[in-house]
Amino acid sequence: MIAIVDYGVGNLFSLSRSLEAIGQEVLVTGEAEALRRADRLILPGVGAFADAATKLRESGLGEVVSQEAARGKPLLGICLGMQLLFEKSYEFGEHEGLGLIPGAVRPIADAIPRGLKIPHIGWNGLLFPGERPRHPLMAGLAPGDCVYFVHSFYAADCEEDIIAVTEYGGILTAAVARRNVVGFQFHPEKSGPVGLQLLRRFCEEGF
Repeated sequence: MIAIVDYGVGNLFSLSRSLEAIGQEVLVTGEAEALRRADRLILPGVGAFADAATKLRESGLGEVVSQEAARGKPLLGICLGMQLLFEKSYEFGEHEGLGLIPGAVRPIADAIPRGLKIPHIGWNGLLFPGERPRHPLMAGLAPGDCVYFVHSFYAADCEEDIIAVTEYGGILTAAVARRNVVGFQFHPEKSGPVGLQLLRRFCEEGF
């Protein structure tokens, strides 16, 4: 069973429908015990990092997610949910994340030429680091396969854990993985067949 963490931030309906479409049993929950019973966890998120981090902390769900990840349970963070996996964010100040992946979340404006629109919204192709083997989650995808992004900040200082990037005036982190913890900056639930394939691999891949 796949549990989507409901902490008051995220597009839960479309994500749960996408998982159901690929045959997964899905539970949207903010109950700690239900998260502990689940086989895999998904941490969604839209909006501001500081608000989301506060809700995770005050609800106690951030601690539960961290504990389950430490036990080896597969965890996927999506969009803001991915950013929360990192040590900190510099989104309108400095804010502490879950610290499950080393690195920091920084403004896209620091990484792309002036004049490009921010937020980065739309379909962009995935590219894969060529200096190491393709991560199993990305198996079957071709360079340039497109997914849907909506973000103004990106994950930085995390080169060892990057499994896919995208190009938007500069190179931006698109996906990361560190053992059983995975993050997609894009929205797989809005990314058509490619997104469904990635969700399916997360649900079925061994960690």
